[in-house]
Amino acid sequence: MRRRTGLVTAGVAALVWGEWLNWRWSRVRVGDGGGASSAVVVLGYRNPGSSANLVNRWRVRAGIRSLTADGTHGARLILSGGATGSGATEARLMADYATSVLGFEGPVLLEERSTTTWENITNVIPLLEDVDRIKIVSQPAHALKARAYLRRQRPDLAERLVRADDYRPGEWTVVKPLLALYGLWALRGLRADERRSGA
Repeated sequence: MRRRTGLVTAGVAALVWGEWLNWRWSRVRVGDGGGASSAVVVLGYRNPGSSANLVNRWRVRAGIRSLTADGTHGARLILSGGATGSGATEARLMADYATSVLGFEGPVLLEERSTTTWENITNVIPLLEDVDRIKIVSQPAHALKARAYLRRQRPDLAERLVRADDYRPGEWTVVKPLLALYGLWALRGLRADERRSGA
């Protein structure tokens, strides 16, 4: 009985820790800037199949809800991701899901060359020059990494970053501890890079 109680306590603690860390990451390196125009950048995730995978479907949904989260009208949805297999690009698969399955009718721009997060940011920069507010959508640690990359590549555009609606309490709760562990590993590498570059 004592062992079972300990396991339950440890499990609950892991879930709370994962939830808290993902919540925290979703609020780092963003501001509250205003402006009439905005863009939501959705980063693709390893999609060798012929339709959007589970992660990319969730990211597209989070991207669409991020468009209207602050009441901004006329925001553009930017889907970023190159080919990971022999078929369509991640961006194209996400666009098909957004329009065909979710019925999204707003403006969609595709960035179809990127194969890394650094390239995602590099290649969407020309699509962000004229907007006042920028949201980057992914799992919170990955989105934070992308925001850090934007700050390194274009600090002026990074000043326009605002929070996306890619974190919600209770969403992905069971896997958030794993996402938190992966995020700690990924962000450790980012911090090491920043120390080396003096960023």
